[in-house]
Amino acid sequence: MEGQDAELSGTLSLVLTQCCKRIKDTVQKLASDHKDIHSSVSRVGKAIDKGSEHSFGSGFSLRLLEAVALDAVSWYLNHANEFGHLATGAGTDPCSDATNFDSDISSVGIDGCWQADSQRLLNEVMVEHFFRQGMLDVAEELCQESGLSVDPSQKEPFVELNRILEALKVRVLRPALEWAVSNREMLIAQNSSLEFKLHRLYFISLLMGGTTNQREALQYAKNFQPFALNHQKDIQVLMGSLVYLRQGIENSPYVHLLDANQWADICDIFTRDACALLGLSVESPLSVSFSAGCVALPALINIKAVIEQRQCTGVWNQKDELPIEVDLGKKCWYHSIFACPILRQQTTDNNPPMKLVCGHIISRDALNKMFNGSKLKCPYCPMEQSPGDAKQIFF
Repeated sequence: MEGQDAELSGTLSLVLTQCCKRIKDTVQKLASDHKDIHSSVSRVGKAIDKGSEHSFGSGFSLRLLEAVALDAVSWYLNHANEFGHLATGAGTDPCSDATNFDSDISSVGIDGCWQADSQRLLNEVMVEHFFRQGMLDVAEELCQESGLSVDPSQKEPFVELNRILEALKVRVLRPALEWAVSNREMLIAQNSSLEFKLHRLYFISLLMGGTTNQREALQYAKNFQPFALNHQKDIQVLMGSLVYLRQGIENSPYVHLLDANQWADICDIFTRDACALLGLSVESPLSVSFSAGCVALPALINIKAVIEQRQCTGVWNQKDELPIEVDLGKKCWYHSIFACPILRQQTTDNNPPMKLVCGHIISRDALNKMFNGSKLKCPYCPMEQSPGDAKQIFF
């Protein structure tokens, strides 16, 4: 174009028209998704108001229920990309017609499942979750209202860990360094690099001060000595960056040392290693269960509707089994499972896997059905053996 008033060519006009159409369609989709999510959250709130007294008893305060609801909604919104089809019903899954909050979730529940010991276990899981999130006052209120007794020693580690995490989020390393030094032997035993990475970050913070901190940075570099064997290359990079202090690290080949993502990484590493020392999982059991439920519920609601439609309700007895296999993804793989190659059933405590003399493995039910008299012929090889020689194995 030669001037501001020149007309657009046919090609540019077509491109702009297409862009405007895409923008309009995107805005409409975002507005529709927001409406669906807002409607879903509203229905969740109404369901909590309606069922709170029935599910938790009249003694539970509104403040506690609000904390539970807000925590769940916050988790859901943070994972909207992964589980967005639950709110919009627009997923590509074959069960997407049932994946919205209009479905009757209670249809796949079990009456009376939260009684006595089950209710106590649920309260303990919720208390631990609130401890993990730093919501200590909410956890204590839940203990009081549910009559749950929690040992103060169970709370103290979470108080310290949350204090350190909050400091790391504002880029204060001293509390984390003190904790790592005091737990050095245990961290080394589990091959943790947490302490080195904390020292590395502190050294980088000194580099950002330029030549003013040069003497202090050189003095602090002595802290790298215990880690020289396993982190020699990283230490060499850090020491090489001192050459560029005068012109600034941000203007040097070592600018990658200033990457802001390493602060988020150090929070994750600290959480992982601290939980390992405490014998805890990195993720809260309540969050993991909630995540698994978000994945499993749509398929269960759909199969429940099919069962009722075909009038074969006896197929699912709702005990310790599911009517279909639900793939929760690799994030929820925590232990190995074994399916019997003969009966094609997953083994259980009552029907464990049994190792034959020849080395092949089948379930105990298959073993009982296959032997004839005092002899058993392996279904995979011609070896004959005594059923009593089979041994239970554990994965």
